[in-house]
Amino acid sequence: MKTLGTKISEYRKMKGMTQDELAEKLNVSGQAVSKWENDLSIPDLPLLIELAKFFHVTLDELILPEEKIQPVLLPAGERKDINQMFLRMTVDSVKGDRVRMNLPMSLVKAAAEIGLDISKVSGNGTHGFENIDLSAIIQLVENGMIGRLMEVDSAEGDHVEIYVE
Repeated sequence: MKTLGTKISEYRKMKGMTQDELAEKLNVSGQAVSKWENDLSIPDLPLLIELAKFFHVTLDELILPEEKIQPVLLPAGERKDINQMFLRMTVDSVKGDRVRMNLPMSLVKAAAEIGLDISKVSGNGTHGFENIDLSAIIQLVENGMIGRLMEVDSAEGDHVEIYVE
């Protein structure tokens, strides 16, 4: 299970920053960042919000234990209406590109029904969403699967994630 400190450290390193550089960005001491990363203290809420924005993650992704965002198969009686859910697709490329798609599942279903490939809507198709089978994702969600459905870290350093909530 990844702690908050481990996540801050990993996100900082993904940005190629030192503890002192992150501290300067947040107007705190390098010692404060070191204490966070070693789980000796935690940032206050305004700093957690700033960290989440800076690292381009949700507060849940930043502060919840890793198992809380892993995929879960819900029993039929606990499932949400798929039309009330969202598909979140993210790419963080090694070149610094950041792509975030937050789509209502009702839109994803409608697009799949008419054959529209949402993964290519943004143009050149080089953003990491190519070859994603939206019909398979819809079927998983309709059968009760929620949470992080896919996470890939490429050899080049790109990070792609698909999450349904």
